[in-house]
Amino acid sequence: MFTGIVEEMGAVLGLGRAGKVARLEVQAGVTREGVDTGSSIAVNGVCLTVVERRPAGFVFEVGPETLARTTLGGLAPSDPVNLERPLRFGGALGGHLVLGHVDGVATVEEVTRVESTARVHIALPGPELEPLLIPQGSVAVDGVSLTVAALGARSFEVMLIPHTLAVTTLGRLRPGQAVNIEADVIGKYLVRSLALKGVT
Repeated sequence: MFTGIVEEMGAVLGLGRAGKVARLEVQAGVTREGVDTGSSIAVNGVCLTVVERRPAGFVFEVGPETLARTTLGGLAPSDPVNLERPLRFGGALGGHLVLGHVDGVATVEEVTRVESTARVHIALPGPELEPLLIPQGSVAVDGVSLTVAALGARSFEVMLIPHTLAVTTLGRLRPGQAVNIEADVIGKYLVRSLALKGVT
């Protein structure tokens, strides 16, 4: 369980393939503290297990389903990534509850700078995610907890403050870029419950 409050930007050191499984090596600093082999780390919003701890960071194994459902397979050396350690019991919940289980890959359609902030318009991959988003609700974009500023037809918008632009990868978003999307977990359970009861 994560909060969507990015602790640091790491950097990809390498992404190699061994059959259907990829090995992702990431440079990290702050997030190395208290993390051992077997621990979980959110990388661009994707919950991964540390399989090797190195002096400069971590190595993760990324399975075929994760490669197919997220943007991680498109990473290249030197690419920045958002890193977050799991929420600790008793810790501050500064963002919202994030599982690190990506619901889909969306596409950035437009980035509009408004003085020191940015308004980002993101197209959803299909209609299935539309019921999971509400105005002023929570959504994680590449692992960053954000508030939905507006909803459109199979799309939504978020506003990024200067701090978020500076300390996460979202400050480098560009039109056409793919991003990992995770909807609010409470909303997902609610929609599922209503669907099982035949309420649409």
